Amino acid sequence: MLAAAVLGAILAIDRVQSHARFAVPHIFVSDVHGTVPIASGSIDLPSGSRIPTHVEAVLDARGLTTGNADRDAALAGPDWFDTARYPQWSFVSTAIVPATNGFTMSGRLNIHGVWQPEVIHVVVSGDAAHPYFRGTCAIDRHAFGMKRVPLDPVIGNPVSVTLEIAVK
Repeated sequence: MLAAAVLGAILAIDRVQSHARFAVPHIFVSDVHGTVPIASGSIDLPSGSRIPTHVEAVLDARGLTTGNADRDAALAGPDWFDTARYPQWSFVSTAIVPATNGFTMSGRLNIHGVWQPEVIHVVVSGDAAHPYFRGTCAIDRHAFGMKRVPLDPVIGNPVSVTLEIAVK
């Protein structure tokens, strides 16, 4: 027990208060927004610190929603995320570097069965006992091996991702 207090704890991501959101440019006019449920995750947080030493998360790709049932069905299909074959996305941190108001986290992201390196910029609010993390990054949707489809030219390639993470 004393070792956990000194070394810190591995905290679970609070799935109720945490969110993964994305935005994709669409037809050069507006963005399509959506969410992907966080299935599980953990944050290794040293005692008294708001900067973790390791982070892991799993998202439920089958729960992806954009608010449009037809678009959601297309995104779940084999031309896009193929959620029948790849029902989960995962992230594992490989390096965390403190920065102003937070940290920069490098890691490996698995979407569509393809692992890619990604960097997430995280701002931390709250105190060491109740930190709240807001991470942002942009991912290249083509880097994850999805097929190009006829509508590809009018759908932006960079996907903006925002993660809002609370811990239990």
